[in-house]
Amino acid sequence: MPNASRQRVTLFGVTAPNHIQTTERLAPLIRRHADEAERIRHLPNPVARAFAQNGLYRLAGTEDIHGADADPMTQIGVIEAASRADGSAGWNLMIGIETFGLIGPGFKDRCPELIADPMTIMASSTAAVHRAQRHGDGWRVAGQWQFASGIHNAQLFGATVRLYDGDELLDEGNRYAVVPEGEFEIVDTWHVAGLRGSGSHDVRLDDVYVPDSRIIAPIGGNEATTPQLRLPLGNRLAYNKAAVAIGIARAGIDAFVELATTKQPRFTTRTVRDRPFAQRAIALAEARLTGARAALMDLTSASWETVVRGDEVSPRDRAMFHIVASDTARAAVETVDILCEAAGTSANRIGDPLERISRDVRVVRQHATVAPHLMEDAGRTLLGLESESYVVRSR
Repeated sequence: MPNASRQRVTLFGVTAPNHIQTTERLAPLIRRHADEAERIRHLPNPVARAFAQNGLYRLAGTEDIHGADADPMTQIGVIEAASRADGSAGWNLMIGIETFGLIGPGFKDRCPELIADPMTIMASSTAAVHRAQRHGDGWRVAGQWQFASGIHNAQLFGATVRLYDGDELLDEGNRYAVVPEGEFEIVDTWHVAGLRGSGSHDVRLDDVYVPDSRIIAPIGGNEATTPQLRLPLGNRLAYNKAAVAIGIARAGIDAFVELATTKQPRFTTRTVRDRPFAQRAIALAEARLTGARAALMDLTSASWETVVRGDEVSPRDRAMFHIVASDTARAAVETVDILCEAAGTSANRIGDPLERISRDVRVVRQHATVAPHLMEDAGRTLLGLESESYVVRSR
């Protein structure tokens, strides 16, 4: 990319923010609040505000909803940089990017005023689907939704619903009922070991009235007006999770290098880095993580070039993407495991960076979009069988 500066880059004669460098500049702020996030179990507001002020939540949003419409490689780089500073903060940012990228376009013709303020943050949940019951010119919605990451910082919540008129289901598709702050309740349910600061609590709606204009299209339900919206939905859901894992694992390498240069194990006069076992560990960790990241970026770039041309990503390429994304999440866990083994008991001590990193990175791999079983399902496609997973099949 020509004429790169610390703050902005020039591409095809147009000057635009360098979002990756912006995120790197925020790393000290993220790190300062990481312990607080761990303690209160959600992202502290100063970090969320910084993300919003710098336009990072709307990185994947289209321009007509005040987004940057950034390419997926930039999104990966931004999420990776935030996750390197703190895994929970990276996860929050990732969810925000995903929300505005996949749901945001539905606001354009329905309720654009709700996201006109660039500081508005949105959280959502697809973990449950409840009824939206016809009520006059709008809908009544009640229920509880799980895993609403970032909800403590959000001014809007998108609840996955199906539309009913009496007992009649109006159609088979899901929708989002958009509810403003003050009309939803946060239920304290996020009692976990890894990614404690992600704030992925439940949200409850108690018979809330939602105007019809605030019922918008679901994930993947918007018209493909830009190349980004033509990327396969499953791939979009996967590469951002893999980016979090990469960032956390990279933080593990950083932490190990610092530990290895200062720690002097008992009964020896040498530091950890003088041990051949530690030298081999850092080399293996770098090889595994660097290789996985390169493969992910290569396939992401290839998919991007395909949709920019106006072509559709083939079923085989979609399957290969999920194979690589799932393997990237596994590579991140393996990277951290290699380092923790070489670090000795330090990696098990609460307060040591590697201890938290080890907890955080495992949570990413548990997500449905990069889970181990997707390797098998994507392998079905390579053998000429039909995929059984919606994530792999989705276009």
